[in-house]
Amino acid sequence: MLNKIADYEPVVGPALIQELRLLAQHLKGRPMQHVNATAVGGGVAEILNRMIPLFLDLGLDARWDVIKGGERFFTITKKFHNMLHGRKEEISQEDLDHFQEVSQMNLKEMNLNADFFFIHDPQPIGLVHKKGEIGKKWVWRCHIDSTVCDPFLWNYLEGYVKNYDAVVFSAPSFSKPLSIRQTIISPSIDPLSDKNKDLSPEMVDQVLEKFKIDRSRPIITQISRFDYQKDPLGVIKVYRMVKRNIDCQLILAGGGATDDPEGLQILEMVQKEAQDDPDIRVLFLPPSSDIEINALQRASDVVLQKSLREGFGLTVAEALWKGKPVVASAVGGITLQIAHGYTGLLSHTIEGTAYYVKQILHNPSFAERLGKNGREHIRQNYLITRHIRDYLLLMLSLEKEGETIYL
Repeated sequence: MLNKIADYEPVVGPALIQELRLLAQHLKGRPMQHVNATAVGGGVAEILNRMIPLFLDLGLDARWDVIKGGERFFTITKKFHNMLHGRKEEISQEDLDHFQEVSQMNLKEMNLNADFFFIHDPQPIGLVHKKGEIGKKWVWRCHIDSTVCDPFLWNYLEGYVKNYDAVVFSAPSFSKPLSIRQTIISPSIDPLSDKNKDLSPEMVDQVLEKFKIDRSRPIITQISRFDYQKDPLGVIKVYRMVKRNIDCQLILAGGGATDDPEGLQILEMVQKEAQDDPDIRVLFLPPSSDIEINALQRASDVVLQKSLREGFGLTVAEALWKGKPVVASAVGGITLQIAHGYTGLLSHTIEGTAYYVKQILHNPSFAERLGKNGREHIRQNYLITRHIRDYLLLMLSLEKEGETIYL
């Protein structure tokens, strides 16, 4: 079911909803177009799937399109992704030539027709070549933690980035020395989506029964794509350390994305590592599993996000919104969501993560306090209504630079 913007008033209050309506009035008749690399899988697709209908409900002309690319193209862009995170990869001139060829193919086949273009991440970055022909306002939206990115790759991407009107990063530490405008817009979750809405205890029980998970013992969960950067093997090490002292279970659940050819390889590695332990559930879930993910998080005693690098970490916000104590790596956008000891716990090592998990499991009142504070922090800062406001304000700032806007 598609939500209306008015449905969010009980969650965020009437003032913010009224502000969104007033801002939107200044942008009516000015179409926006979002472009990314996949329609399902990953945080970008999830956000756009929920956000575009809300833009439309505000009376705005909003579109979302997905570029085309074959296995070789997405293998190359996965290398881009890893290199932005600081991982070493080999990129040949033939790789760059193929990337440009696919970009040119998308330029010819896509209907790029808007006043504002939001181009998400490196895969479609080359579409900006159309700016010289049609003008308008172009924004590159980088969702990736680029703090320690490979200098060669950044130098290559900057050749595209400098042609945009603005760049959006998820956290201040990701910003770069650029000649164009930069702004910080953190991602968000939708509190009314199937993944985040309230569920009855009966529904939670049904999901756990479906996956044969024992509710009588503590449950440790990490929800994420099967990706090297999410460190699922490190999560298993954490669980085994905790298991020495506490009889617990581990759930590693997530799916894949069409632009991530490494996912199945990582999944196989995780399954092999976990195969001899009946208390580890490795669940490869289809894109339609939002209710299942919701229930798994709600049933968990501790939620982990042991990422090596992280652009933002929507699963952290999802767990905090459900009032769950979260132990997560102190990387990327996770540090915006977790104030250590107040809204969750931040860790730097496998040993530290295991220690904090045991601390939470041994202290239910502490766990409850973390969960309560975490939920309120997400409500105030990382819901989709705030995200929409930030995009509206960015478009207005690009369109009416130097003008005073009266709401």
